[in-house]
Amino acid sequence: MDSKQELPTGLTQAEAALRLQADGPNELPSGKSPGLFAIALRVVKEPMFLLLGAAGAIYLILGDVHEALILLSFVVMIMGITIYQERKTERALEALRDLSSPRALVVRDGEQQRISGREVVRGDLLILNEGDRVPADAVVLSCNDLCTDESLLTGESVPVTKISWDGTQQLQRPGGDGLPFIFSGTLLVQGKGVAEVLTTGAATEIGKIGKVLQTITAESTPLQRKTTAFVHKLAFAGLSLCALVVVLYGLTRGDWLAGTLAGITLAMALLPQEFPVILTVFLALGAWRISHHRVLTRHIPAIETLGSTTVLCVDKTGTLTLNRMAVRKLYAGGEFLDIHPDRAEELPEQFHELVEYGILASEIDPFDPMEKALMELGQRFLAQTEHLHYDWALKHEYALTPELLAHSHAWKTPGGHGHIIATKGAPEAIADLCHLPDNIRHQLGEKVSQMGAEGLRVLGVARAKFDGPHWPDGQHDFNFELVGLIGLADPVRPTVAAALSDCYSAGIRVVMITGDYPGTAQAIARQIGLTPHDQIITGPELEAMSDTDLQQRIRTVNIFARVVPEQKLRIVNAFKANGEIVAMTGDGVNDAPALKAAHIGVAMGARGTDVAREAASLTLLDDDFASIVGAMKMGRRIYDNIRHAMTYILAVHVPTAGMSLIPLVLGWPLMLFPVHIVFLEFVIDPACSIAFEAEPGESDLMQRPPRDPRAPLFSRLALALSLLQGLSLLIVVWAVYGYSLGTGASETEARAFAFTTIVLGNLGLILANRSHSRTLLTMLRTPNAALWWIVGWTLIGLALVIYVPSLREVFRFSPLHPVELMISFAAAFTAILWFELFKRLPAASRFSKV
Repeated sequence: MDSKQELPTGLTQAEAALRLQADGPNELPSGKSPGLFAIALRVVKEPMFLLLGAAGAIYLILGDVHEALILLSFVVMIMGITIYQERKTERALEALRDLSSPRALVVRDGEQQRISGREVVRGDLLILNEGDRVPADAVVLSCNDLCTDESLLTGESVPVTKISWDGTQQLQRPGGDGLPFIFSGTLLVQGKGVAEVLTTGAATEIGKIGKVLQTITAESTPLQRKTTAFVHKLAFAGLSLCALVVVLYGLTRGDWLAGTLAGITLAMALLPQEFPVILTVFLALGAWRISHHRVLTRHIPAIETLGSTTVLCVDKTGTLTLNRMAVRKLYAGGEFLDIHPDRAEELPEQFHELVEYGILASEIDPFDPMEKALMELGQRFLAQTEHLHYDWALKHEYALTPELLAHSHAWKTPGGHGHIIATKGAPEAIADLCHLPDNIRHQLGEKVSQMGAEGLRVLGVARAKFDGPHWPDGQHDFNFELVGLIGLADPVRPTVAAALSDCYSAGIRVVMITGDYPGTAQAIARQIGLTPHDQIITGPELEAMSDTDLQQRIRTVNIFARVVPEQKLRIVNAFKANGEIVAMTGDGVNDAPALKAAHIGVAMGARGTDVAREAASLTLLDDDFASIVGAMKMGRRIYDNIRHAMTYILAVHVPTAGMSLIPLVLGWPLMLFPVHIVFLEFVIDPACSIAFEAEPGESDLMQRPPRDPRAPLFSRLALALSLLQGLSLLIVVWAVYGYSLGTGASETEARAFAFTTIVLGNLGLILANRSHSRTLLTMLRTPNAALWWIVGWTLIGLALVIYVPSLREVFRFSPLHPVELMISFAAAFTAILWFELFKRLPAASRFSKV
């Protein structure tokens, strides 16, 4: 196979060109992506966009260009986010095409040549070498010790062996040892071979995953849907009241122009533009804060959903584990030895030969993860011994075959006579080579089962000597002697157990989904504390289930083994059908459909593929499972602060709208005009978008159960308390305004008196709603620099509009006396006093979690 003369001639260049023209390039079809204009047109039709646009137009009509530009800037931000979402699928497919189209070594016209992977066609002969990426699905015509890493497609943590095609076997799905088929996107980790291409492009296994990605559409988050519905209701109520005010004013006072101005004032007081602003700002700044936890946000609205996650689906290989093999147990001389990665004890002498011959049976410069693990073990324990043989010469080798799963190396020692034979492979094959008697074979089988129950991949090791002049045809002709057993495992990440415990404390269910064997999955589950670990569903079992049966079974089963990519997607969809908010972690191509279908896809950044990262909402930059917990805590904090800000906004609109309407009904002079509403908005907007966002989270964030995804944006209790806060301030301001007018104060003095009270009450509502469980005095000791900047500038601005003549004239005020300022402060404090007392009641803890 090493010479070109031994190879078939392959396709001619003309034949390859015809097939390329007929089948198309060896890549996924890109599809036609919508243009920017089409995307922008869809955004314009969104109710939230129309609401913000209408608000901006009102401010433009009123001449407040600054406020209009602020609103319109948020419009641009929302449009940018939407365009990003539309482009996500296209980028995922582009990454998938790049991965599935590597360079390829083919035989054409009898000559080996390196071509672009996209130029590979059906019938091409591929030259396979260790370390290459497979460019297309193909059948193996001949091979020597060929192993491939198919974890990207199957999730199996160890490479699988390949055999030569017998001429009859039909193309099968990836997974398991002893198949004569290799698949596009997988990696050759050992050996050499020649293969003939069967399918290219979208017809390959990796191409089918790309088709699945194209069929999945992104969903809006629950908070987005609830906020949109709430804003619609509030906007409808506000517009109805505005129309009523215009008609009432015109009919009772005969001044329709002034009535229109009063209606516009009420519209500005009720206009709920802060709600979508909160979502945009909180989630954007939340993405920045989450990045400090080494988590990159690719889909911003997923942040609030992260805090509501009820189920976390985890891919075992590379997520719970390190995706590299390590020796964990040795068996020799009738005794076991556990290998601890962090302990520095010496290796007992009786195990030296086991490691020595395991290394001798491996490649000199190994690529296979198991052989690398053996080499690392030898370097750790045998570096200063005579058991490592860098001066020995490899003279002959026997490849692993489907009939005998063992691999032997024959070595020549310097100055020695004869050869040393080292072999390793499946324990049954090694027992067969050693011609063990039945009782010894049975005892060995028990040891193998014992190691297998711990989730270990078990290899047998044997040795022999050979002095003959000619190499025998097979390994059975050697007189092998059993040396022992080696147990290897894909180590669990050290941070997983603690992170899993945190998930359980937060009421988050963790589900392991893997392509590995059930025994391995259960062993990993026991190590990390995943419960229950005695119930498991395998891929074949899942295949036989109906969707209804699956939805019922997944209520109690948390381990899925031997599953294929389509089944991972089906599991995620079943959880979603049960009403769960699903997060899915993964790193391989096989995870991309499930990552995209889940409410939150979490990809691994360091080890993950481009496909997984592009399909996911979040990417762990350090691949640390514990970072997920930090991101979830941050997501809960963001959701909590959003709720606090919305509670404040709902409360603060009550006195503003009320004092726009009550004087009209009672025949008093109007207290508020558009300029006053604009001043209040300069307090409300930065408070809701900056001060509340900067609040640290409540202490019990990770001890609460996940928020019910079906719960309304405001529970009845939360809505009632929010309205009561606003109503309390409305009553106080109403009383101050009425008292001032009743005592003979001028209209401008009464307006300044009441406006000062409503501004100070506004600041009181901000301070009271920083936390729904901790009192105002407690929160004063909690740092929030942005809050105090807002309070300071608000008080300075209030002083300027009351005491600077030119501004006082614009606001229709008169200067206030110190006694009036003290009364305003006392009245504002009285408005929030009852809520501070309520926080001390047991019911307050329920309010803080709704």
